[in-house]
Amino acid sequence: MSVDKITPDDSRISHCEANLNGQTYHYILGVPENGSFKATVFLIHGWPDLSYGWRYQIPFLLKLNMRVVVPDMMGYGGTDAPCSPPADLRLYSIKRAADDISELAKQLKTPQIILGGHDWGGFVVYRTAQWYPKLVTHVFSVCTPYTAPSRHFISLADMVNGPLPQFGYQMQLARPELEATVRSYDQVKSFLKALYGGKSAQGKPCFRPETGIDLEGLKTIGLAPSLNGEELEFYTKEYMRHGLHGPLNWYRTRRINYEDDLKLETKQVIQPVLFISGTLDAVLTPEMSKGMETFVANLRRREVEAGHWALTQVPREVNAIVEEWLGEVVFKAKCAL
Repeated sequence: MSVDKITPDDSRISHCEANLNGQTYHYILGVPENGSFKATVFLIHGWPDLSYGWRYQIPFLLKLNMRVVVPDMMGYGGTDAPCSPPADLRLYSIKRAADDISELAKQLKTPQIILGGHDWGGFVVYRTAQWYPKLVTHVFSVCTPYTAPSRHFISLADMVNGPLPQFGYQMQLARPELEATVRSYDQVKSFLKALYGGKSAQGKPCFRPETGIDLEGLKTIGLAPSLNGEELEFYTKEYMRHGLHGPLNWYRTRRINYEDDLKLETKQVIQPVLFISGTLDAVLTPEMSKGMETFVANLRRREVEAGHWALTQVPREVNAIVEEWLGEVVFKAKCAL
């Protein structure tokens, strides 16, 4: 039996807009059929994704009687994508994302939320939990381990030349050439296919973590196993709204994020955390999560046999792990209060 998922025009969800600290966000809102819910969960996507990246988790969470809020993050989909410059690059920082999540929760009149994240969204949910500990009660992250704030700035080049060579693609994304090259509908479509596993006519992957996108290989790229058909067309249309500039700005905020981290009062995450690693993830490798217990006292670890796109590759397994955690940790704690 296939796993239930939403479609972009699904009757179970609403497409909403909100002005958050001066920028317009698009977000998906799902409310159980009876109109009542026992908790509100925010789901935060990463790159190169959209709110729709949580399509297999939204109906699952609705069935658990939860209200589900899933924004397109800054620069993505139906959310604003200010060009920087002239706009402040801080609009694409993790702290700004945390502030906007807090503002959206305020507008939805929910004093507490559960936060789920994937990829960049994982980094966002950990930091949002630290910046807003009274708002965020629980956190779960798929693929993204917790990274503690550093008191010393480490450049991306030093990271790539040192412990994380698989972050080499970020060097390419941070430079202006890629967004200037990938502009047409077909180019954006091929770009997305590369990131979701597409290979060239010669059978070579068109994306390698160490080096990034193979622009020559894009010319003959085939099907992408993790994004194809109508869903690929939807993603392409959404990315054509603003181009790649907004999403790629997230890779240009490293020093800004470092400076914001210096203002945090703690390196600890005090909320209960569920971390689901993808055993086949070539970028956010399971080894990167070593030592998380030092900073996350209430940590549950689980893993799925999947790559970076675990949310859609093995949704049944991911959902089962989240459901178990919600029942044994989140709602059990709520009943005890």
